[in-house]
Amino acid sequence: MTEGQAGAAGACRGPATGGTTGTGRPPTGSLAHRVPDLGALELLLAVARLGSLGAAAREVGITQPAASSRVRSMERQLGVALVDRSPRGSRLTDAGALVTDWARRVVEAAEAFDVGAQALRDRRDSRLRVAASMTIAEYLLPGWLLALRAQRPDTAVSLLAGNSTAVAERLLTGEADLGFVEGLTVPAGLDSAVVAHDRLIVVTAPGHPWARRRAPLSAAELSTTPLILREKGSGTRQVLDAALGGLARPLIELSSTTAVKAAAVGGAGPSVLSELVVREELAVRRLVAVPVADVSLSRDLRAVWPTGHRPTGPARDLLTLTRT
Repeated sequence: MTEGQAGAAGACRGPATGGTTGTGRPPTGSLAHRVPDLGALELLLAVARLGSLGAAAREVGITQPAASSRVRSMERQLGVALVDRSPRGSRLTDAGALVTDWARRVVEAAEAFDVGAQALRDRRDSRLRVAASMTIAEYLLPGWLLALRAQRPDTAVSLLAGNSTAVAERLLTGEADLGFVEGLTVPAGLDSAVVAHDRLIVVTAPGHPWARRRAPLSAAELSTTPLILREKGSGTRQVLDAALGGLARPLIELSSTTAVKAAAVGGAGPSVLSELVVREELAVRRLVAVPVADVSLSRDLRAVWPTGHRPTGPARDLLTLTRT
């Protein structure tokens, strides 16, 4: 080390550089306030390599006045002169040469940090685990996932279908990155966004007496008639139980929307299903919609995720696609 560098090192060991104070104690306050930012350090390295503040400014993409201002700010922050400017160019002072050596190590560490962070993003983006309640899984998600594949062809997607309670459990245990539910309320521990609206309707096979009635069903008639229903914990069942005050009577309980629909089409009895599910059957009269009076069967379909953890990467992109 030269005499000038030793002097610079001694000057830089004071409080301005984040070393110890005159009492031997480390300085207080945030390190970010005592150490130049990465942009300033990259500029200093460019000056050292190119020997010109103007050339360094062009390399890092700023104006020469902005580069001069940034160097002066570094010098005030560190308490030492870093660059001698002359008509022939810019030359590092002895202190500037020493600070440049430190800066190079900091920038190399930042580059390694950036590479590691990108590797984490690549790993996150390589897969997407979706949990969805049955109606959404069968009738809405296929279209959304096809659109996502067009945007992210390298992302492998797995879909776990179940009732709304199971979706919440998978999200809370980390088994899914994004979920979709159909119930009236958002499960505890989850944040949500409405992605679609839906309506439940009472349906029956054309041969059932309800298919020929003209007057709407009353809430009392609906609650006292055994119905083909989804199991408790499903969003469809939650909406119906809430509309009837918990009085829905199951003739059969099934864990699949498709199974409930098949039983209704086969004439096993009336059922309550999403309008999305029975649209085709109603169009060809394999099922008949039965009007109901004074019973609210509307619901919101929601995307859900753990509270405080807004979706990122493919999950964020899928959430965006549900709103287009």
